[in-house]
Amino acid sequence: MSCPICQNETQPRYRPFCSRRCADIDLARWMSGSYAVPSQREEDQDLSDIDEEPRH
Repeated sequence: MSCPICQNETQPRYRPFCSRRCADIDLARWMSGSYAVPSQREEDQDLSDIDEEPRH
């Protein structure tokens, strides 16, 4: 298995990455929004949820 960041061989300690550096690069990409998980929801629906009264 190769590291998804640099393509080097993975190390068991950092799997699926080869090093702490590559793991940190991946985490930074997620935190900065470079990676995104597609949503099935419409953005308009998100706004309408805010307008609704809370349910008790």
